[in-house]
Amino acid sequence: MKFAPGEAPSGTVTMLFTDIEGSSDSVRELGADRWESVLEHHAAIVREELARHGGFEVRSEGDSFFAVFTSPSAATAAVAEMQRRLNVADWPHQASVRVRMGLHTGEARPASAASGVDYVGFEVSRAARIAAAAHGGQVLVSDSTESLVRDLLAPGLALQNLGE
Repeated sequence: MKFAPGEAPSGTVTMLFTDIEGSSDSVRELGADRWESVLEHHAAIVREELARHGGFEVRSEGDSFFAVFTSPSAATAAVAEMQRRLNVADWPHQASVRVRMGLHTGEARPASAASGVDYVGFEVSRAARIAAAAHGGQVLVSDSTESLVRDLLAPGLALQNLGE
């Protein structure tokens, strides 16, 4: 979902960080030109699900994304669908792509343009650490996110709580 400048979500938000596991090795194996097509396919899937579920793309760099949602249940639905689609995707050059993801709900706000950062708040760092603890193909969630969505999960979904 695109927000007009100054309308990025603020307050209690659910933050998503993603990263492709083993991407450095994949770039070396495939070469930068071939890897670019893999990244394009990956980014298309992530962005389509962000749009479908009301996510706000804060930034992407290399093979990672940072996004925020105003709804933890929408964030959970988005990552479930992202992982499903990433898992069944027909990857260019027979690449193997496994994405680690982390969700955390907490207080954060967009930073002023002068600061050189995009979002501020202790909870942003916590969300990034949660994602970094995941393995490819896995979504880890914080206690705060888990408590908000545990009763709203679609059939067949289960949460793996990091246990902060």
